[in-house]
Amino acid sequence: MTFPLAACAEMLWRDRPIEWRASRLHEMGFGVGLWNWPEHDLSALERTGATFTIMNGYLRGRLTDDEGAAELLATARETAQVGKRLGVQRLNLHGTGLGEGGLPVQPIEVVTGAMWLKARDTLSRVVDMAEEEGVTFTLENLNLPVDHPGVPFGRAEDTLALVSSIDHPRLRLNLDLYHAQIGEGNLIELCRKCLPWIGEIQVADVPGRCEPGTGEVNWPGVARALVVMGYTGPVGMEAWASGDPEAALEAFRTTFTV
Repeated sequence: MTFPLAACAEMLWRDRPIEWRASRLHEMGFGVGLWNWPEHDLSALERTGATFTIMNGYLRGRLTDDEGAAELLATARETAQVGKRLGVQRLNLHGTGLGEGGLPVQPIEVVTGAMWLKARDTLSRVVDMAEEEGVTFTLENLNLPVDHPGVPFGRAEDTLALVSSIDHPRLRLNLDLYHAQIGEGNLIELCRKCLPWIGEIQVADVPGRCEPGTGEVNWPGVARALVVMGYTGPVGMEAWASGDPEAALEAFRTTFTV
């Protein structure tokens, strides 16, 4: 089988306009992942005919306090309108807003019990809004040691705890195995544990965050295990190309064709 495959347009052909990248991915048979929509010409993206699989689902805010939650919900509702316009399948959330270089706008080194309760409440309100708007959100795990220090609820263990406690089809996991490999490892068992709540799986190799086959992870083994456990959902390559982007994409396609 081949999983529904997608790739992050922001990370490939970086000298080309985003609509060109989306068109090329569409021509090659891949869905298209995006980051922040205000940076792009939405009309040009619409004209590509691409299938947009995932996009950042908010512009600002955080899960952990009243002020941050209000900002996250307001910008998530605004983003939901854009998501519906482009037909985006999943709108992605993090524990807090990310700034330059993926660093948290407001780092949180210690997550208290009160923050956990507030995060769950915020996500429950997101689900209510998602029901009204007819969209689906995902919560993504991020690695803390290398790329995103200070992001609350960054570990897959944390995102799973939150999403499974709400257990609603409008809120799923964006299970990023690049981040999980750095922060937690044991990827196959992690996938099995998260399986009922996964909305999308994202991949990149470690170290380097390039396409599968450039690092230490046994991606063919992961792909076979996903088939055995019954996962049929999307797999997105959120990775840099180690060389030619089209070669990187074909390597990704080969790896996840089982």
